[in-house]
Amino acid sequence: MRFAGDSGDGMQLTGGQFTLSTALAGNDLATFPDFPAEIRAPQGTLFGVSAFQINFGSSEITTAGDAPDVLVAMNPAALKTNIHALKPGGLVIIDTGEFGRRNLEKANYAASPLEDGSLARWAVLAFDISALTLEAVKPFGLGNKEALRCKNMWTLGLALWM
Repeated sequence: MRFAGDSGDGMQLTGGQFTLSTALAGNDLATFPDFPAEIRAPQGTLFGVSAFQINFGSSEITTAGDAPDVLVAMNPAALKTNIHALKPGGLVIIDTGEFGRRNLEKANYAASPLEDGSLARWAVLAFDISALTLEAVKPFGLGNKEALRCKNMWTLGLALWM
């Protein structure tokens, strides 16, 4: 499984928490964090994508794996920089709330990959994680900016549930 998003989206934290839960469940594992450049790239661009990959299972794991079975893409840039590594037939989970025109342009997409058929080789689970997160934290009275910082934990909960 690979979690991918902007630097600062908490992908390393999400991957670390997923790893902890995986280990506590008794699985063997290997991880591979993928940090962007030290200088923070503009949000939503290809250069600022951060990812965390974990290979886990009930038998001995000796590598973090070359091609994940599942990719969680928190925005178009994360999808574009990581989709090539996903196994054919693998699952890509996409936050459609981040696939507006501006973010698609930042990631150099001429058309939305959600609509142009370019994701046909993979199973796609696409829904508005941003909106679902806002709804989930509404009782806590957070502003939009603070509430959207919870997307990584909402997504972690989804991944653990799956």
